[in-house]
Amino acid sequence: MDLTAHWVGIAAIVVFVVSYSFVITEEFSHLRKSVPVILGAGVIWAFIGYQYMGGMDHSVEEAVRHFLVEFGELFLFLLSAMTYVNSMSERNIFSALRSWLVSRGFSYRQLFWITGIISFFLSPIIDNLTTALVMCAVVLAVGQKNKRFISLACVNIVVAANAGGAFSPFGDITTLMVWQRGILNFWTFFNLFIPSVVNYIIPAAVMSLAVEKGQPAVEGEKVMMKRGAKRIMFLFGCTIATAVSFHNFLHLPPFLGMMTGLAYLKIFGHYLSRSHVPPQKDNSDHSESGDIVPFDSFREVARAEWDTLLFFFGVIMCVGGLGFIGYLDLVSAYMYGELGPTFANTMVGILSAIVDNIPVMVAVLQMNPTMDMTQWLLVTLTAGVGGSMLSIGSAAGVALMGQARGIYTFFGHMKWTPVIALGYAASIWVHLLIN
Repeated sequence: MDLTAHWVGIAAIVVFVVSYSFVITEEFSHLRKSVPVILGAGVIWAFIGYQYMGGMDHSVEEAVRHFLVEFGELFLFLLSAMTYVNSMSERNIFSALRSWLVSRGFSYRQLFWITGIISFFLSPIIDNLTTALVMCAVVLAVGQKNKRFISLACVNIVVAANAGGAFSPFGDITTLMVWQRGILNFWTFFNLFIPSVVNYIIPAAVMSLAVEKGQPAVEGEKVMMKRGAKRIMFLFGCTIATAVSFHNFLHLPPFLGMMTGLAYLKIFGHYLSRSHVPPQKDNSDHSESGDIVPFDSFREVARAEWDTLLFFFGVIMCVGGLGFIGYLDLVSAYMYGELGPTFANTMVGILSAIVDNIPVMVAVLQMNPTMDMTQWLLVTLTAGVGGSMLSIGSAAGVALMGQARGIYTFFGHMKWTPVIALGYAASIWVHLLIN
């Protein structure tokens, strides 16, 4: 059924807008962002189910299960990544890195550039979301009580991670979907490297001027990593390699490789727990490094950012419901059929900042418009970096709102939307110029 002009479609749009309004005002209402979208998803699909009620058509149930699988793959991938990040945090890796950065005498402005550049080049390897989580943990450790620096650095990390992920087949979920469809081959994505650099450099250069020139307070005590920290970092690298190998060579979903890698951590965690020696009163190595409580990998799973994970469930189900009603196909047909691919692909990035780049890219792939390689690269670029304009526009931004709750906020990010949009426009111009 086409329900776009039906009361069900109109009601679904209203529910979605109201739900997202609560997400945007989270810092004022203090209502966790997952709550309104989960409720909104249930109401939207209840409306759809009511309209289909009484018939023998099981398409609604099949559609819900389809979007559940989409969420399940994302959920398991993120859960594994978050568990590794939490484990590295528990082993004092980020605290030790903070201690090292501070001891080197870097200023806040230098730290701003260091974390941004690392995010840009790490994102194509371990994906933009995982990169953002790792670098945010470093910024929180370095910045401590300097909320202004943390907020600016988080905005910078989101822009850098999204820009870096745009020129790699597995740097973002959207690039992964384009690659899986066989539309662009592996090496073609790297044509987006220079536009991605432009997309990051322009807003970073402007934002860096607002970063204070001072230095973080130097702590006299050096932070030591706990036992097994380096081996956990190595296992994390092995996990990323496993996920990439599963997808590249075995044609299996990346989440399966991530979950296999999670097993590496749990096996090693079992060894750490069984071989743990309680600290002695004579200040042994264990007590100096703070390794007092035995490592427990399941404790790190419990510390995952569940609000963020459930938020993705609500968003995927809400937008999936709107797509089932017919709105996404309607918008895509109008954009590509009447407005032209260049304008349409530019609008895809703007739309992904508001809704989310995953369902927008799914709609584009379902429409499968006739475009040349330049336009497919353009939509890959815009869908990847367009979400940087708002904190809710990308998985990296949403995750950091949870990780740095109360410091990195929707409105804190939106203050820099104009310069991020300038970088967005410049990257499109450079892409069309050189590609």
